[in-house]
Amino acid sequence: MMRASAAAGLAFVMLLSGCSRVRSFGARLTGPPTLDEDAFARKRIATHRLSNPPDATVVGKVGSYRIRTGETFFDVARYYDLGYNELVEANPGMDPLLPPVGASVVLPTAWILPCCTYEGIVVNVPEMRLYVYRHPPGETRQLLVETYPIGIGRTGWRTPRGKFHIRRKTVNPKWVIPESIRQEHIKEYGDDRHSIAGGDPDNPLGKYRMELSLAPFSIHGTDVPWGIGMQVTHGCVRLYPEDIERLFPLVPVGTPVEFTYQPVKVGRRDGAVYVEVHRDVYRYGGPSYRRALAALTRQGLGEGVDGDLVKEALRSSAGMPFRVSPAGAPGHAAGVPGRTS
Repeated sequence: MMRASAAAGLAFVMLLSGCSRVRSFGARLTGPPTLDEDAFARKRIATHRLSNPPDATVVGKVGSYRIRTGETFFDVARYYDLGYNELVEANPGMDPLLPPVGASVVLPTAWILPCCTYEGIVVNVPEMRLYVYRHPPGETRQLLVETYPIGIGRTGWRTPRGKFHIRRKTVNPKWVIPESIRQEHIKEYGDDRHSIAGGDPDNPLGKYRMELSLAPFSIHGTDVPWGIGMQVTHGCVRLYPEDIERLFPLVPVGTPVEFTYQPVKVGRRDGAVYVEVHRDVYRYGGPSYRRALAALTRQGLGEGVDGDLVKEALRSSAGMPFRVSPAGAPGHAAGVPGRTS
């Protein structure tokens, strides 16, 4: 079982190196009998169908989950395909390693699509989340979008910004350790290896790697899943093992990739406008009222927005879409039970 590993995960992960349909509105999501590796392998990933270009840019619904004996935020986040950061931000004040049994936690399973690319892979770095877009066979006017939590580069090893493409894909990749990282390993862990073989349980690339046109960066799996939703890599993007296994065959060589940096996202659904706020992890320029208004104006969503609700979103978004248009009950995240949609 993964209980002990999850409880120790936060401390252990800091040692890491190297690089459908939506559930019913406001539903309480019921977990499997046991949150273990088998359950993680069978977890459900929602595929959202949109028009192309999308006329609605908010996907998913916020849900809730009741903690059971022995469960941690690591377990719950992984089963509901969330990053550790997302679950912590949505449930401030709750102990992530020892949450009270019976406590109801918010599952922030609603997202605004990053602006304004809707093809290939889009990574929003401060959100620590990847979006992948594709067309149903023969339907160029429709988009399918899936989204996955990620781990990103830690301090001093920032995940880059820019537009790239997938240049090569590898199953069970060998990791040739860059000399700068090798020296770091020697100093910190006494590990002087020059490479780690593909398939080795210590290989931080996991089973699948998609190399970017900007070497040496790549999108890959991981040997320690508890780092998803954290700044733990040397700049690469890593996914849960089951997520990269699902994503890998969907992305052919040559697929465009954009790494964007949007701590404030804005979007619309069902006539309402939403704002979603994330931490400025690399201190490029954090969320602000001015930036939120600029994003709303850029996407043609500024008319009819309540400025006080925008300010409240900046204070209270908790990483979830927050309604800022005044119709109906004010504010709050999309799809929270008892709140506005």
